[in-house]
Amino acid sequence: MYEPKTRAKLNEGEKVIARFDADRTTYIRDHVVMAVVLGIGAMIVLHYMGEVWWVGGPAAILAIGVRATYLASDDLAAFWELTDRRLIGPQNRQVRLGEIKELRSLGSAVQIVTNTGDKHLMKYLADKTGTREQIERHLGGGLR
Repeated sequence: MYEPKTRAKLNEGEKVIARFDADRTTYIRDHVVMAVVLGIGAMIVLHYMGEVWWVGGPAAILAIGVRATYLASDDLAAFWELTDRRLIGPQNRQVRLGEIKELRSLGSAVQIVTNTGDKHLMKYLADKTGTREQIERHLGGGLR
């Protein structure tokens, strides 16, 4: 069983089951895909506006590249921990397992939706399916 030091104080008897870290390869892949899609979109928009269309591709690649570089240190340091009672995430996010209404897959991320409608995103996961399945196993037999 995985027993790391957690960022939040654990309650008496609470145990960390797993840790889900952001993955560098997934982070890079997601930003490359975003740059390509936005670059093509920008070129199409510029073409229909009658502007120099080819500028859209390099501009989008540059913009997404700067964004990825600037945010990498924060995004890649983010991690979530699954305990036998809750999920503990970055910026002191905490979700009790009993409050989870739904888990959704979005790209390389898992979105956690609570009974009150709060949403949390576990981003840049190398194995989003395995992460989702592991959380569902600890919800007492899956989601309702």
